[in-house]
Amino acid sequence: MSAACQRKICAASGSRADYGILAPLLKEIRDDPSLSLQIAVTGSHLSETHGFTKNEILADMFEIGAEVPIPLGDDSPRGIANATAEAIKGFGNALHKLKPDILLILGDRYEIFAAAAAALFLRVPVAHLHGGELSEGAIDDSLRHCISKISHLHFCANEEYGRRLLQMGEDPAKVFCFGSPAIDSLDKENFPSRSELEDRIDMKLDSPFFLVTYHPETLSDSSPSDSFSRLLDALDQFPRHKILFTGHNADPGATGIARLCADYVKSNHERTRLQGSLGRSFYLSAVRECEAVVGNSSSGLIEVPHFKKPTVNVGHRQDGRLRALSVLDCEDSAPEICLAIRKAISSEFRPLLQKTSSPCGDGGSSPRIKETLKVFPLEKLKTKKFHDLRSENDECRRK
Repeated sequence: MSAACQRKICAASGSRADYGILAPLLKEIRDDPSLSLQIAVTGSHLSETHGFTKNEILADMFEIGAEVPIPLGDDSPRGIANATAEAIKGFGNALHKLKPDILLILGDRYEIFAAAAAALFLRVPVAHLHGGELSEGAIDDSLRHCISKISHLHFCANEEYGRRLLQMGEDPAKVFCFGSPAIDSLDKENFPSRSELEDRIDMKLDSPFFLVTYHPETLSDSSPSDSFSRLLDALDQFPRHKILFTGHNADPGATGIARLCADYVKSNHERTRLQGSLGRSFYLSAVRECEAVVGNSSSGLIEVPHFKKPTVNVGHRQDGRLRALSVLDCEDSAPEICLAIRKAISSEFRPLLQKTSSPCGDGGSSPRIKETLKVFPLEKLKTKKFHDLRSENDECRRK
């Protein structure tokens, strides 16, 4: 098919987190001759501090069509507001240059909100993944709903999330509940072995280990550093376990967490490692090999249950999301975290793990999302109307 006839899909990505979920879908789009894939990167992808993770995208044989650098050095609320303003400006220029038919975005980060806002002004239809969810302990919750109201096509991870979008006035004909692309490749991908993971992190995993990811709880009255300190106090109670920390989001308060984590790893070098970004394959290898995932990352609720591994979800960042049986919620106090970890690694909890599954589908969403992006009439996306719920028959599209 000639390039002139191809529908152009521009995917915006701001971090390893959204790229890891988008990757299976991006491969589907890239390999379809009737579609042209564009990728615009921003945020921590372009930050050396966060691992310069645009290299992971290039390693997957994708081309990057635009880079939107934003300042990440100031993680104060004002700094994040200024970074969002820079991102809107940058995405305005990028979308003007790329001229996509549809902008594809995922999630709830401020840089993704900026991409959606720029698309609104440039009249580029927006397709949004993972809308309708809740994460009531973070400003991301409000940003996600703002993105949903800007967006024209919605691809939800669960029917409950889809119904929430209908409550927000979205058209049922444009809300699709196919599951999350994050689940698509988990049974197909050849993840690195335990020995390859050991080589990557330069630490022998000859004893059980925890995989720990902790992000600032941006709506909490507690300091992110104080909350993270309590998590470290809890981990001290498991001296026989090794600990693999992954990096933190570029959110308000992240600098303090990063400093505490670096100091902790330096003081406990024999049993800890910190990796700013493992990359999707090595991260999921670590999930498969660890004894428990600890922290407050959304991956603990989306991907980790698929591996039949326990998640200790600390604090309130993820309040409102659906839970698998393998997720143990606890307050961000050292005693509560200790209790949850002990339960997660107990022999009594193991039988429950075998019954668990991700609430975000069982794989196969990417082809369905790709096909919808390919065939949905663009003229029906140009004007967006508020859809009033008139009857109980209004419901989102299913598999």
